[in-house]
Amino acid sequence: MLDRSIFRDAMAGLGTAVNIITSDGAAGLAGCTASAVCGVTDEPPTLLVCINRSSRNNAAFRSNGKLCVNVLSAEQQTLAAHFATSALPIAERFAAAQWERLVTGAPVLHGALASLDCEIESVTEVGTHTVFFCAVKDARTHVAGDALIYYGRRYHRVGERSVHAAHRAEADAGAVPAR
Repeated sequence: MLDRSIFRDAMAGLGTAVNIITSDGAAGLAGCTASAVCGVTDEPPTLLVCINRSSRNNAAFRSNGKLCVNVLSAEQQTLAAHFATSALPIAERFAAAQWERLVTGAPVLHGALASLDCEIESVTEVGTHTVFFCAVKDARTHVAGDALIYYGRRYHRVGERSVHAAHRAEADAGAVPAR
């Protein structure tokens, strides 16, 4: 069997979008930062979202039966950190940003690059995590801005501003950018 630390080190080389997963309903307000989100199919529009079983958000997502995947911009890195810590009460996490609601009533982050409002259709347990298969009921996009990714156990900016910054750095160093 593969050693857990070797697997985790290998996964640190897989850059992923940073998302805040939110929900509201009978089980109350819930939200956490997650990078284990993936599109499954566009017919019908379906996502999968993986949440650690030990997360208090896991039970709320399951009970509420709905969630919103909010894809973060690079400018929302501080918010990602707020939602990544269990030490910060849920009310304080949500107070740090502006929210709206779409079809399911799950909180939609104002200014997110994309927000995918979903109903949970099925749940599968795999090891330490729950995999939620989610039917996308509505979506919002905000195309301006760079994306926030998690790579090498750190946050990074990806997009036009980061490309321009790299070209400026190359020019400052006297390098000729590759074309």
